[in-house]
Amino acid sequence: MTAMRQAVWSKNALAATGVIVLVLVAGCDSWRMSSREPAVASEQEPQPAESIGIEPLVTERAATSISLFGEHPDRASVPFETRPATSILQHTNSPEGADFDPALDATGRTLAFASTRNSARPDIYIKSVGGAAVTQVTSDPASDIQPEFSPDGQRLVFASDRSGNFDIWMIGIDGQGATQLTNTPAPEVHPTWSPDGQRICYCRLDSRSGQWELWIIDLRQPGTRKFVGYGAYPRWSPVGDVILYQRARERGQRWFSIWTLQLVNGEPRFPTEIAASATEAYILPAFSPDGRRIVFCAASPSGDGGGGHPSASDLWIVNADGSEPVRLTESQGSNYSPIWGRDGRVYFTSTRGGSESIWSVSPIMSIPATRPAPVEGSWERTAVSLDSHEARPGRGK
Repeated sequence: MTAMRQAVWSKNALAATGVIVLVLVAGCDSWRMSSREPAVASEQEPQPAESIGIEPLVTERAATSISLFGEHPDRASVPFETRPATSILQHTNSPEGADFDPALDATGRTLAFASTRNSARPDIYIKSVGGAAVTQVTSDPASDIQPEFSPDGQRLVFASDRSGNFDIWMIGIDGQGATQLTNTPAPEVHPTWSPDGQRICYCRLDSRSGQWELWIIDLRQPGTRKFVGYGAYPRWSPVGDVILYQRARERGQRWFSIWTLQLVNGEPRFPTEIAASATEAYILPAFSPDGRRIVFCAASPSGDGGGGHPSASDLWIVNADGSEPVRLTESQGSNYSPIWGRDGRVYFTSTRGGSESIWSVSPIMSIPATRPAPVEGSWERTAVSLDSHEARPGRGK
């Protein structure tokens, strides 16, 4: 299993602990980013984070770190009831390397993703959701990750370290007109478009505070940037000025939880915690196309899965108000980086086929579970498992 994945667990995640470990994972051991910045997310004394296979990324150009979980107790997973889902499809299958960071255009017919299929460092590719041909959009010697389509489907915004450290870039889907949107010494990753296509939200690691921050850039005034709060991995609602993100809690085990904030006349208001757990990190959230539901990854400290990710991580769905949680996957390996397609399917990165590739599943909402789900509060529903023994249409292995 390759060790490059996404950014901030890389893909994917962060935590506010003593030694922060920014895992800009993208599928290959050849690039990693790490450093040791003191965290200042709370007044309590930071304590060392335990390793769950999230190795710090090390690169010659950047020095930063982010830990996925922070400290955590040695707790067993909470049992739950499930029933199998068979509507699972595999959309990419590279003979070498890894495919990760999926993104869909507004029509739901075109898939973009980062991949190390042709080089040690990731590039951006696009393909039709149901097709086999893959088109390479970027071919820079640096690492290009975390693409997202503009609302009109003509551009991609992504994170790249081609200028020396990770910044936000934009490019046409034809691979032309690469434009650098940010240029600071701080790592800036995970861009997301506003519904009107005029603004981009992204996260930046402040080297002084050691905290991840949410910033917005207005493409009509590219020299103007606005700080809107603390957090990482933002996703803009497709139907309004609401931003979804993950944030480390500032007490207890300091796991990541899922939050939203609203922009009222451009100003951030009403930060709201949607989902949290005392035993798992909730990371990488994304809205459904109508903005009414949220899918996210629940990663548990069950050991090293290889390649810089935990051995167990699954997807959950919850209403935007935090009600009616449903577990979407239960399988061997890791499932993460979910996005919601116009066809109602959830697309995600998974190691279920033996290497990182892009899969999708159609959510099946179910009856209330007879056992509590692993979360605080009133989560009382579980739903679907992707049994590792089910037939897997589209699997090319």
